[in-house]
Amino acid sequence: MFFVLSKTLGLLALPTNFMIALGLVGAILMLTRFTVLGRRLVVTAMLLLAIIGLTPLGSLMLSPLESRFPKWDPAKGAPDGIIVLGGPVDSDLSVMYGMPVTVAGADRVIQAAVLARRYPNARVLFTGGSANLIATEAKEADVGAEILESLGVPKERLLLERQSRNTYENAIFSKAMIAPKPGERWLLVTSAYHMPRSVGLFRKAGFPVEPYPVDWRVGRVLEFDGISLLGLRRADIAVREWVGLLAYRLRGRTDDLFPGPT
Repeated sequence: MFFVLSKTLGLLALPTNFMIALGLVGAILMLTRFTVLGRRLVVTAMLLLAIIGLTPLGSLMLSPLESRFPKWDPAKGAPDGIIVLGGPVDSDLSVMYGMPVTVAGADRVIQAAVLARRYPNARVLFTGGSANLIATEAKEADVGAEILESLGVPKERLLLERQSRNTYENAIFSKAMIAPKPGERWLLVTSAYHMPRSVGLFRKAGFPVEPYPVDWRVGRVLEFDGISLLGLRRADIAVREWVGLLAYRLRGRTDDLFPGPT
């Protein structure tokens, strides 16, 4: 039920979707006897669009997430393993076109391949199944493995976790598959904005990991982009992560509302 709600109500809570829905409802009401209310809703949607698009609001919400964990320090020594979180691969399109199709966040796979070549003794786990509400046979881990192999990571070094649908299941199933021994050091490779939620879930699952953030989205927080899809996209990402942090904390799946370095 939590998975279904996250895929339905969670999508409606994103700023872009909310503004579109608000504007559509307003436009429909303008054709009825509730014309005044409809006009107000349309105006409200346009004002929200201008505020989010013209101001650095999205960057301001995203920046604390991305800066929560510092870059990983290689002086700590070679890790025992590398975990790559799913998300950057569209498995359905990959199957449809017969080649890997990446979406936002491809840095996760690229940097994991770089780490794998730098530390040849480290095992590499790609965790990701299908996040679709209607399950498909296409699994993200399969496509991720294909990309990693094409980038020079030997097949025999790869572990594939193909059942998880979200970050919570990434953590639970990864631990079950790896069964990390005390003292082992595993890097967690995911987008910088997604790292607080991911680390919190892995810690709660009893799998201590070392954050390796990649795929930053914010440079200068107060930069002016004008009304653009970039500003709206940043706001959507930030709201999704903050809502996810709150939801997982309320359900007891993390111990901290905003997990940070230990």
